[in-house]
Amino acid sequence: MPTNLWLSNLLEEQSSLQELAGKRETMPFSTPDSRQDTRCAICKGSKLLCGKDTCPILVKFYAQMKTKPLIDSLTLEGSSPPDLFVGRMGYPYVNIGPLIPPVTGDTTLLGTPEMWQGKSIEEIAEFRFQLVRGKYRVNVRDVDAGKIVELTRELALSKAPTEVDAEFRKKPVGRIALDDEVQPFGPSAPLKNIDLISSTADHKIEKAFSDTDMRASEAVIQLYRDNVLVSKIQRAFSAGLFGIEKNRRFVPTRWSITAVDSMLSKNLLDEVKTFPLINEFRVYEHTALDNRWIALMIPSRWSYELIEAWYPRTIWNPGGSEIAIFSDCEGYGGRSEYPDIGGCYFSARLAVVEQLKKERRQAAAIILREAHPGYIMPVGVWNVREAVRNAVKKTPMKFATLKEAFAYIFSKFDISVNVWIRNSKLLQEALFQKKIQDYL
Repeated sequence: MPTNLWLSNLLEEQSSLQELAGKRETMPFSTPDSRQDTRCAICKGSKLLCGKDTCPILVKFYAQMKTKPLIDSLTLEGSSPPDLFVGRMGYPYVNIGPLIPPVTGDTTLLGTPEMWQGKSIEEIAEFRFQLVRGKYRVNVRDVDAGKIVELTRELALSKAPTEVDAEFRKKPVGRIALDDEVQPFGPSAPLKNIDLISSTADHKIEKAFSDTDMRASEAVIQLYRDNVLVSKIQRAFSAGLFGIEKNRRFVPTRWSITAVDSMLSKNLLDEVKTFPLINEFRVYEHTALDNRWIALMIPSRWSYELIEAWYPRTIWNPGGSEIAIFSDCEGYGGRSEYPDIGGCYFSARLAVVEQLKKERRQAAAIILREAHPGYIMPVGVWNVREAVRNAVKKTPMKFATLKEAFAYIFSKFDISVNVWIRNSKLLQEALFQKKIQDYL
C-alpha cells in the first residue's frame, strides 16, 4: 500500500490536516479526578494515591531535612561547585549570588548537569537541594557594584570547586526552587558578605572575559569550540563576563541557558546546512527519568520539530485526565518567534545539530518525547539537551522508507501514530506534501 494511502486511512476522520497543524492534542486517560485536591492530605505519602512510584512532596522534604541542620545559622562555609544564580523577578533589578553547599571538598557534581545522566530524580534532588542561594540585589548593568558582585563574578570564572565563606542577613529559608528551565536548588537568604578562600580561574573563560572588544556571541561560540562545557558557558554568560565592556550586564540564569543553547545551535546550523543529506531514515532512542525519547532524522534539507506528550500525573499535567501534547517547529529559514514549548526547544536543537555537524550531514529532525508519571518534578532544561545528546550518539536504526521507520517508532510508544501525526507539522509535510520527484 502506498505510504500516503496508508496514513490517510489513519486520519480519515479529519477533514483538514492543515487546520490541525500546531494545535494542542488531548487524549482520554482513565483516572479518577474527584477529590483530586485532597488526595495528598489523605495519603500523606504512605498510600501513593496519586499513582506515582515515589511521593514528590517527600522527595523534597527528605532532601531539605538532610540539609537544614547544617545551615541553621547566619553563616555558611562550603565549596561552591562553582555555581551561581541570577534571578529575573523585578528585572532590571535582580538578585544575584553564589550557590553554596554546607560541605567542603570536591563538589563538582553538584553544579555540572553534563554529569547527571543516569542519576535518579531522588539523587538529583538530594545533591541539588544542598545548595544554599545567597541573594544580593543589583541593577543588571551594575557589574562592578562592590565586593559581593565582584566575588560572585570571580566565582563564575572558577574552573574548580571554590571554598566560600558567606554571612547572611537572615537565616536561609527552606523554600525549594523548582523550575523546568533551571536546575533545582535549596533554601536562600540575603547576603551580608562573602569571601572566596581559594579560586583558580578557567583560563579559557578568563581570556574571553579580558577581551572587552569581543561580542558576547563570539565569546560563547569560541569557548564552545575550545570544548568548554555548555553549562559553564551559560554560567559565565549569566554573570555578565562576556561582550563589549560598556554593554556587559547580568543575565537571569533561565534566560542565559536558553540564549546560549540558541546561539550555539544557530551557529552550528549555518555549517550543517552546507552538508549533503543523509541517505536513509534514521531512528534514535533514549529513556531516562521515565521520559521516552525518539529522534527521527529524514533525508531532507534542514527542518526541525520538538513534540512533547505529557501524561496525567506528570509535573506539567498533574491533575489532568488526558494526555496533553504540544509542539513547535521551524523550516530551513529558522523561526522568528519564541517557541511556546519553551527553552527545551533550543536545548534539543543543539543536541541534534551537534551530531549532524560531527557527521558532516544534513537532515530534517523530529524529536518525540513521552513524559510518563515517574517524572515527578522538574530538574531543568539540561535534561532535554543531555537526553537527546545520548539518543543521537547511539547507533541508529536505519530504514529505506518513512513507513518502515514509523512502524518501528510507534511500536516503542504508547500513543498511537495518528495522534502524533495530527500534532506534527513536519510529519504531515513528509507524508502528504508533493515533491518535484513525485512528478518525474
